[in-house]
Amino acid sequence: METREQLLDELSVIEKWEKDQSDLWFWERLGRLPFKLLDKLTPQFIHNKVGNLLEEIGSYIQTGGSYLIKKETIFEKIEKEIGKPINDVSDIKEIPITTMHKLSIELTEQRKKFAAIQGASTGIGGIFTLAIDIPALMAISLKTLQEIALIHGYDPGKQSERVFIVKCLQFSSADIVGKRAILNELSQYGRLESRSGEMVSQLQGWREVVYTYRDQFGWKKLFQMVPIAGMIFGAFTNRSMINDLSETGMMLYRKRRILERLEQASSTRYD
Repeated sequence: METREQLLDELSVIEKWEKDQSDLWFWERLGRLPFKLLDKLTPQFIHNKVGNLLEEIGSYIQTGGSYLIKKETIFEKIEKEIGKPINDVSDIKEIPITTMHKLSIELTEQRKKFAAIQGASTGIGGIFTLAIDIPALMAISLKTLQEIALIHGYDPGKQSERVFIVKCLQFSSADIVGKRAILNELSQYGRLESRSGEMVSQLQGWREVVYTYRDQFGWKKLFQMVPIAGMIFGAFTNRSMINDLSETGMMLYRKRRILERLEQASSTRYD
């Protein structure tokens, strides 16, 4: 287990990252403008298809649906790294923060490659395959965040953890005001879990998260409408977005685990 000083050092790195997010707000807003124009030019059948596919993601928050991953695959990766058997998510909680970070980075690299292939394949048909790319990228995003959650010792099989994952999605697509609000919510997340009324409120906001996530594609997806050439832009865009989302997941989950360990250390000192 890390010392208090080591945990505080790790925490300072994450807090610096949180502060740096405020520098992104201008580009995020600028990136959404072309999409508003693009939205008007997109055929209605594309809108309908995207809407129908995005509706499926609502079931993820309630039950996990088809997006819930198998824990055993991640358990095996962790076992190889630490040389000890993992039978349950609770067995992961005590592994070193540095090991969690290392495994998360390795996982992110794998998911970035997969997302790039996905973006290239759906970029072949331009605007007509863009309708497939958006929900497919959402699925990759959800599964990547679940894997990062497991690596940090949190069970995405729990509804409360799926709310946290959706908040990570929301954070990655929010402007600076939204990011601050989400960080404030997540800093009190342990207490929110036990208050069912607030949990229901969190769950009801999933549609806003999904459509904000779609809209923030902005200019990144603009060139993917061009058949064949869209392969290049699709691969680059998807890889970039999974990279940003994974970074958000790693930072927010690592912060959560560090704060819990600091709280445990303080309790031990005063017992």
